[in-house]
Amino acid sequence: MIFAISSLLAILGYLVGGWRQRQLMQSNSDTNRQRLSKIGIIAWLAHTVTVFMHVFTPQGLLLDLGAAIALTAWCVTGVVLYSSLRKPAASLLVVIMPLSALCLAFAIFTPPTAAPMTYATELLLHILFSFLAYSLFAIAALQAVILAYQNTVLKSHHSSPLLRSLPPLQTMESLLFEMLATGTIMLTLALITGFIYLDDMFAQQVAHKTFLSVCAWSIFASLLVGHYRFGWRGRTAIRWTLAGFSLLVLAYFGSKLVIEYLL
Repeated sequence: MIFAISSLLAILGYLVGGWRQRQLMQSNSDTNRQRLSKIGIIAWLAHTVTVFMHVFTPQGLLLDLGAAIALTAWCVTGVVLYSSLRKPAASLLVVIMPLSALCLAFAIFTPPTAAPMTYATELLLHILFSFLAYSLFAIAALQAVILAYQNTVLKSHHSSPLLRSLPPLQTMESLLFEMLATGTIMLTLALITGFIYLDDMFAQQVAHKTFLSVCAWSIFASLLVGHYRFGWRGRTAIRWTLAGFSLLVLAYFGSKLVIEYLL
């Protein structure tokens, strides 16, 4: 009963919260544009209850594709909500909240594609760092897409209601590199804890995931070094961010899709 109520509240709350956030974004007041929708916060709290009950089952830890997507959506929304308290990041919620509703609905209404597994505390630490890293890079990828849009519109010397409602280009770029730096730290910790606590990071089932994750880490680390040492930004930052994130998507969700649905 609690699971059903929290699920419905989270999905409806995200949809209404995303619509409310869009209204605030289109406001003439700069203060209102960066206000957080309280409905979105309530929806995230309901999402917290739902994903906890969905992932931590009496039989063990359920991390099939649906659960992983719902958990990632929860991390992404939570990070953006927290960031919005300090930075002008609330506009990202217009896209993130409806997507989170869709991810949660997918997890709830599709049957599990993997059996729950037993786990140790050390494994939870590795999983936590992994999902935080994926979430931060997902936000960075979304920011990269928005930056590409802002660059295109500004170079064409046109304006639009969407462009006027977004934070300035320099602010968005600064947020992008903050997310990239934090995400790289989380990915580093995920890889370290994986090598320490997992039996074999190059076993047949996880070798491709490890290889692609290390490749993604190399891209993000190189981009950060290039930015802070050589001033890389703009299109270079956008392309490298999207390339690194694509590798992470293939590493985790791509492998789960193949193993759980195609094999």
